[in-house]
Amino acid sequence: MNLILFALAILALAVGVVVLFSYTIAWCEAANREPQLMKQRFKPAVLIFAVRLMAMEFCYLLATVLAHPLGWVPMTQKARGQGTPVLLLHGLFHNRSCWWLFKHRLRQARSNPVYSMTLNYYRKDIEPLTEAVAKKIDLIRFRHGVERVDLIGHSMGGLIARNLIQLREGSDKVRHCVCLGSPHSGSRLAPLAITPVGQDLIPNSDFPKRLAAAPIPGNVQFTSIFSRNDNLVLPFDSGRMEGAHNIELSGLGHSTLLYHRDAFEASIKRLQKEDKNDPDRNSEQQSG
Repeated sequence: MNLILFALAILALAVGVVVLFSYTIAWCEAANREPQLMKQRFKPAVLIFAVRLMAMEFCYLLATVLAHPLGWVPMTQKARGQGTPVLLLHGLFHNRSCWWLFKHRLRQARSNPVYSMTLNYYRKDIEPLTEAVAKKIDLIRFRHGVERVDLIGHSMGGLIARNLIQLREGSDKVRHCVCLGSPHSGSRLAPLAITPVGQDLIPNSDFPKRLAAAPIPGNVQFTSIFSRNDNLVLPFDSGRMEGAHNIELSGLGHSTLLYHRDAFEASIKRLQKEDKNDPDRNSEQQSG
């Protein structure tokens, strides 16, 4: 028992260091862009906001890390329901277990089948990951007898979804793509990533440029939900996607986006709106 408690304490300490370090860098980034923030940093309201922000991110990141082993357990998903299936794509260093609360809420809110999958981000290339997603989509389409699915991708998961739709001719298989905290223009923290795929998140690298230059298919709806207080997507407005319906939140960290009610409600409202429309028609004017 003592050994378990010691391990949990070390894990919590490591998570705390990551959150504190990332928010220190994020604060410097924000202050460099908006120097007037320096005059407000010691105001009680600002300090309370900062403590609450980091405390939430700490709790949710710790919950994600503790749930991580569950993503290694082999599981046959037999999702039931009606309507357009949803496939959830996680980001770097996570696996399908990070979606446990989001998936539960989706099933409570809608009758649509919900799937998730684990991606091996330790590959050297993003293309095999995209191919794995394409195969999963084909399996879901065959199982439910549908033409298209909805994709929700957190962080790098959103970029893989975009790669499939915009660069791999997967638009005929996807109805709506929701990107949650995805660094569309890269992140300045990307050089710290220990996975080979992390180099694709460096600002001005080839992959973000190719995505930005690729046309947005008219038959797919795109939504990008991001937080101005994201501690890993730097600068935060890298979460904005040109040509998509952009939703900016505040007071939420990178991992918090997976769990917070505001992020979920923003996602579900976009999917429910699409449910009311013809799934094979792009019925909403996209805005950047």
